[in-house]
Amino acid sequence: MENIDRLAVTSMRMLTADAIQKAKSGHPGLAIGSAPMAYTLWKNMRHDPARPDWMGRDRFVLSAGHASMLLYSLMHLFGYPVSMDDIKDFRQLGAKTAGHPEYGNIPGIEATTGPLGQGFAMAVGMAMAERHMAARFNREGYNVIDNHTYTLMGDGCMMEGVASEAASLAGTLGLGRLIALYDSNRITIEGDTDLVFTENVRRRFEAYGWQVLEVPSGEDMNAVEEALNEAKADEERPTLIIVQTNIAEGTPKQGSASSHGSPLGEENIAIYKQSLNWEYPAFTVPDEVYAHMAELRRGFAGQSAAYDTMLEGYKAAYPELYDELMSWEKGELNVDIDDPALWEFDDSAKLATRKCSEMMLTRLTERVPNLIGGSADLGPSNLTYMKAFGDFSDHNYGGRNFRFGIREFAMAAISNGMALYGGLRPYCATFLVFVDYMKPALRLSALMGLNVIYVMTHDSIGVGEDGPTHQPIEQLDMLRATPNTYVFRPADGRETAASYLAAMRLHAPAVMALSRQGLPQLPGTGREAMRGGYILRDCEGEPLVIIIATGSEVELALKAAENMSRDRIRVRVVSMPCMELFDEQPEEYRESVLPQHIRRRVGVEALGGMSLYKYVGMDGRIVSMKGFGASAPGGKLFEHFGITAGAVESAARSMIE
Repeated sequence: MENIDRLAVTSMRMLTADAIQKAKSGHPGLAIGSAPMAYTLWKNMRHDPARPDWMGRDRFVLSAGHASMLLYSLMHLFGYPVSMDDIKDFRQLGAKTAGHPEYGNIPGIEATTGPLGQGFAMAVGMAMAERHMAARFNREGYNVIDNHTYTLMGDGCMMEGVASEAASLAGTLGLGRLIALYDSNRITIEGDTDLVFTENVRRRFEAYGWQVLEVPSGEDMNAVEEALNEAKADEERPTLIIVQTNIAEGTPKQGSASSHGSPLGEENIAIYKQSLNWEYPAFTVPDEVYAHMAELRRGFAGQSAAYDTMLEGYKAAYPELYDELMSWEKGELNVDIDDPALWEFDDSAKLATRKCSEMMLTRLTERVPNLIGGSADLGPSNLTYMKAFGDFSDHNYGGRNFRFGIREFAMAAISNGMALYGGLRPYCATFLVFVDYMKPALRLSALMGLNVIYVMTHDSIGVGEDGPTHQPIEQLDMLRATPNTYVFRPADGRETAASYLAAMRLHAPAVMALSRQGLPQLPGTGREAMRGGYILRDCEGEPLVIIIATGSEVELALKAAENMSRDRIRVRVVSMPCMELFDEQPEEYRESVLPQHIRRRVGVEALGGMSLYKYVGMDGRIVSMKGFGASAPGGKLFEHFGITAGAVESAARSMIE
């Protein structure tokens, strides 16, 4: 069988070379060099190409996403829905075979990858999800959750900080079902890795608490298989398998930096094929390889069938657990938004919206058992710790509180991995200003349509004494500019409740921008906030001016309107907790809230305020920050920077006098 395996690997390599050459674009080097180890892994992995979403499957994440043709050639040979025409359409408009793997394009792609290191961190998240769900659902004789998570990374992934953050946490948590294959080809796009990367990777990962194995030659598939078996035997530690390879193995460009991100060239491909006595036309897989792969698929189908039989036994023995597991897998959200308890806040209390968020998380975790999450070492400040549900650790994988440590980027990427695994509803938390650390992972949440909730507290200059390093200014506008991302900035408890209840129904990430300082419970807030924007205070007749505010500044808008009403000035106050939701409302509703012909508008936020211009227009006014903040008590800062009810009133009066 060794000869047929070698022929299958050569087929993968030729498909890679041909597809990238036809596209005149791509990354052949790592895809060719790592083909033997990837093939060996997929041959030994537990999966069923006929059922790409089979719950019992092992997960595979190509962290080195630029080597996408490696994944597409694997999927084609193993029988996933990737046709030869799809291979030929590599990197073309509308093709399933995009330049980097995209979640949702092809069943079997477990994650969108390409930004280096994030795939590795998402694999850590998947491994954490597996351990948590296994603790929740497995019973003696019925390991309904027991897969391994594999990731293939390159030198670039190994250098990225997010991978180091995630590797450190994975070792601390003892994620024994996580196995990373490291394609060490010692070449980056700029040249030899010795220019920038001479550390001892083995010792680094051993210090993290990983088992580290080495394969001297990536061409030795037997050695790769032995390493995989040894890795799986260690249930106490994650495993890194360092595989020494040559970039663009066997081609005239072997070992060259130019093979990283450029086609090999027609002449070099011809020489390469001649050296292997490959006499087939371009985009050809020998019949005997297809026959061999069909035989492998029968074995994979037998594995999934055996799992189904076990799952039926589990259903009979533990029907309630089975029903709960299926509900989690389907993404069902069994929360009654009309439940009065979800909307109950003391109207006499001044509460920071971070405190309202804590109250909502407590209520939701009681109703949503698969809601899990944690903070980047800021739980006492973010108020995100669920006291009744314990810590997730190597001693208690059933805990629902995840202590991510001071690792914001990894935290977000790991949360993506948890969401991708299926069954879980993750949230993660830090200060809003630190979203800068985690924006690349949040962007992938949006690209993949993952319902990760980002709890971002300390949302404006109201942070106070910590000063401008901790006071977000531009972050809200940045987040609102990110496609398929919903940014919620509630004004009080009921708007916070509306934000959570709306957010949990999205197929997209949600950012909760929450105040540090106490805010009053405002009259008129409630379920209408789930529409994103609504009239909170109106006037008799048509308004002369409309004030649009979010979060803590809604109170200022109401005070300004009240002051102006004494002079019989007709003012409407619109609370806009989520611009993205408001923009999705029917045109008739949006027009009823913000009539186009009323051009006297004032927007107010104690941040940058740029995203308000789409509502106030060129004729409107913005009361917002014009620079960074300062260190002083929050109340003093609002006065110092002119974010006051008086400033809002002055801006409104200036348009009607």
